[in-house]
Amino acid sequence: MQMNRVEIAGYLVKKPEIRYLPSGMPVANARLGQTYRFQDNSQQWHERTNWHNLSFYGDLSKVASSFEKGDNIFIEGTIEQREFVPKDGSKRIVNEIVVRYCHAIAQTRDNGSAQIAQGRETLPDLEGAD
Repeated sequence: MQMNRVEIAGYLVKKPEIRYLPSGMPVANARLGQTYRFQDNSQQWHERTNWHNLSFYGDLSKVASSFEKGDNIFIEGTIEQREFVPKDGSKRIVNEIVVRYCHAIAQTRDNGSAQIAQGRETLPDLEGAD
């Protein structure tokens, strides 16, 4: 059996940035921070933060654009590895979560009211969509 599914809740490091692929498909990129606390064998408390790269394709990029820095969000997606070559010519490999469902857990805006944004996307074939 094989399965590639991830569910994470955390806080956005900054507002998602939207760009467009050569095909015209919008994609939003963001980073999510997830901090957790744990006790070691000597009962000392420790805190660690994991950082996750997120990609929102198609209509989900519009949902992502409604999120702000610091928003607490929940995402479901798949972990994918992507290769690219930046301008310096070196080959880079990144792991990212391609988001297939997301929603805000609690967004607060300047007026103090809670707003909820959510979306689900059936993704097209993204092979060669760099």
